[in-house]
Amino acid sequence: APHFPPPLPPLSSNTATAATSVARDGACVAVVAKTDKPHAKLPGTVHTAVEAVEAAGGRGLAIVCDVRDAAAIDAAVAKCVAHFGGIDVVVNNASAIWTRSTEETPPKRFDLMHQINVRGTFLVTRAALPHLRRSAQQGRSPHILTMSPPLSIKAHWFSPHVAYTVSKYDMSLFTLGWADELADDGINVNSLWPRTTIATEAIKWIAGDESVRTARTVDVMADAAHVVFTDGRITSGNFFIDDAVLHDYADKTFAELKRYNVDPNCTALSADFFDDDATRWLRDYFGGAAPLRAKL
Repeated sequence: APHFPPPLPPLSSNTATAATSVARDGACVAVVAKTDKPHAKLPGTVHTAVEAVEAAGGRGLAIVCDVRDAAAIDAAVAKCVAHFGGIDVVVNNASAIWTRSTEETPPKRFDLMHQINVRGTFLVTRAALPHLRRSAQQGRSPHILTMSPPLSIKAHWFSPHVAYTVSKYDMSLFTLGWADELADDGINVNSLWPRTTIATEAIKWIAGDESVRTARTVDVMADAAHVVFTDGRITSGNFFIDDAVLHDYADKTFAELKRYNVDPNCTALSADFFDDDATRWLRDYFGGAAPLRAKL
């Protein structure tokens, strides 16, 4: 079974759901989070995520690790390899967000986003590379999947929250560079991003239950990630959007995609940041017209 170590401090409902999705295939999943202590307002811990993995048929391992700490990352990777025997997939989902203007972004917020989003992504991937190469040499299909957006260099994606945008685009630039750097090693490198806002527990806590009525559930990202890991047609160096992956590779119709809506009666989903095609795609989605298919 493949070994999935998703580095995610703190644990999010998005990660826990993705871990459960691959566990149904019997995967070995190292669930990594900054702490194993329960949050006062957010449900679940790294341990409950592992329980869900094992209930779904996989093998789980809980690892506490702060991705700002290089030594802790090395130790986490070593623990995963010792427990499962290797690493086939790395999911870079750890991310901090601060969507304010330049003057409203204090140094500590700037530093946190770049320490987690940029440095953390780089160091986790760097530590796992020898094991991903070994996976490729064993004839497996190793993959690096980073939760980061397509690279659209348009000012309106930068101006409201330039520090956050730069940190997320840096993650995507890693995808671009690693896909080429690691091509001869047989390691696929891609990014995945949601078309719409996602109803994570953190979003519900911050913005209230009503805010997620026009969102999709975390299952849409989990199912898209599963397709990226397992579909043999997937190549390297792509910036995938969740529903496009499900439509183009899993043949999900618009009607089937609507099962991911938090509110089944919703007629206007909220688009996420950074997707230039979101308005057209969602218009077609609700209007019933078929979107342009990705080139397979």
